[in-house]
Amino acid sequence: MEAFKDKQDSNKWSNREGLKGWLNPTRYGWERLSYWLMRLTGLFLLLYFVGHVYETSNLVGGLDAWNAMLELTQTTYGHIFLILVIGTSTFHSINGIRLIFAETARGLGKPGRPDYPYEAGSLNNIQRSGIWVALILAAAAMLYGSSVLFGGE
Repeated sequence: MEAFKDKQDSNKWSNREGLKGWLNPTRYGWERLSYWLMRLTGLFLLLYFVGHVYETSNLVGGLDAWNAMLELTQTTYGHIFLILVIGTSTFHSINGIRLIFAETARGLGKPGRPDYPYEAGSLNNIQRSGIWVALILAAAAMLYGSSVLFGGE
């Protein structure tokens, strides 16, 4: 019994990669990458929303305060930030629609018998293509936004 306990203690941390393994997208696949992108885009959009409310509240300070705040968005960094807002909002909304379909079991097919080796039925080809569609549409929206914002310069 003591030898078994020693073996358990020695293997306790051998399967842990730490933060490096936690951030490794190939370890968990596309579903985990989609999960993290959804969380990160949600946080980014929350920060944008708070900043947007602050920017809009400058209307109370008069036309000069409003114009001073708008000058921040008319810089190169302001345009890049707006392009990121376009991309994150597009990905977040398209991936959210994909998740709604997954939660309501539309596009997943019939449930199968859980035989070993267990494969996640939630990430079939339809769901995987939904992740790709969200990424491609976000990239296309960012390209269009950059052509509008930087096209006149």
